Amino acid sequence: MKQFLLHLDETNTLGRRFIIQDLDETHLFISSDVLELLMTRVDDLLDQISFPINERE
Repeated sequence: MKQFLLHLDETNTLGRRFIIQDLDETHLFISSDVLELLMTRVDDLLDQISFPINERE
C-alpha cells in the first residue's frame, strides 16, 4: 500500500504532491486534505485486485 501511495505522490496523480514525510517502512505522513480522495483511490485499487466469492447453492 505504501508503494501505491508513493507512486500516486511521485506521479502527481492527485494533481499535487501530498506526502509530507516518509516516516518508516510502513508509515507516511500525508496532507489531511487529500484523505477522502486517497481513500477512494485505495478502495478502487482493492476492488480491482479482489475477486468476488460466489456462494454455491
